[in-house]
Amino acid sequence: MRNEVLKYENIRNLRIDNNYTQTQIAEILHVKQNTYSQYEIGTLNYPIEILIKLSDFYRTSVDYLLGLTDEKRPYSRKKR
Repeated sequence: MRNEVLKYENIRNLRIDNNYTQTQIAEILHVKQNTYSQYEIGTLNYPIEILIKLSDFYRTSVDYLLGLTDEKRPYSRKKR
């Protein structure tokens, strides 16, 4: 099992650029502020459900949140 810390700069930068506090984002994600803080500093890997919520909230791709692309614009989604 990989135990590397996921890229965290983008979630922090998006929060700051949009003038949100860690507490506000933690409430949106239904986690404690301390947990969200650990996501941002990279001491705690965030689960896929959190990535999806952040991607939807900021209208960006999971790849951008993970630092796999510099493109903020989300991919077009398949219709279900």
